Amino acid sequence: MAENPETNGSSTAAGSQADNAQQFAIQKLYLKDCSLETPGTPDVFTQAWKPEAKVELNTRNESVGDNLYEVVVTVTVTATVEDKTAYLCEAHQAGVFSIAGFEQAATEQLLGAYCPGVLFPYAREAITDLTAKAGFPPMTLAPVNFDALYARRRQRAAQAATEGGEESSDGDASQA
Repeated sequence: MAENPETNGSSTAAGSQADNAQQFAIQKLYLKDCSLETPGTPDVFTQAWKPEAKVELNTRNESVGDNLYEVVVTVTVTATVEDKTAYLCEAHQAGVFSIAGFEQAATEQLLGAYCPGVLFPYAREAITDLTAKAGFPPMTLAPVNFDALYARRRQRAAQAATEGGEESSDGDASQA
């Protein structure tokens, strides 16, 4: 009988150590939304293809349960030829991630940089496929350094906070 309390005590200690362990897992990756508009067709196909492309990249995340977060990377590409829109292509690539046992700063880093880095190649592929299927040369986006973008965003938020700007509070809330 003396061994049972010790065994129970050690398994409880092991259980609380497991509860405090850092855990990160991808639960699900999915294309949340995508769209392609080609208002310049078919005229755009009769012109020389020298487009100007504008690429917008946004990320957001939200808690969807205990230690579960949805992260969404939105990529919007607008291609224009002679001031007319050839196409507008947008993809919202999302994922549900399980994150537990990390300090707040590390969790924010995972949500703001690492998870978008996991999702971006899928969004990039969706943009390439959609533009090719629309009859245009495939739009292949360059890789993105989400760690650098996250660090820059944090630096700007810290500068705005020290200057007393209220904008950083709103920006931080939408990023967290």
